[in-house]
Amino acid sequence: MSMEKKKEVSILVGNRIRSIRQKRGLTMEQLSYELGIEYTQLSRIERGIINTSVFQLFMISRALNVDFEEIVCDLNGIEFHFD
Repeated sequence: MSMEKKKEVSILVGNRIRSIRQKRGLTMEQLSYELGIEYTQLSRIERGIINTSVFQLFMISRALNVDFEEIVCDLNGIEFHFD
């Protein structure tokens, strides 16, 4: 997968996390405290700056009280080809 596609995936996932967090009325500081991570790390995840682990995404879904699938649901529309 190209670096461009990796970035696209990170941005989509980050946007989804931010959207859910905001709908829940949580600040980044509140969610990062719940997760036990620095809010700056959560900020980088939400902005798609870093590509976080599946485990971290799982923990974020639990802290937001949503199914894991809700975090990654927007990824089905991404097309890519194996080189």
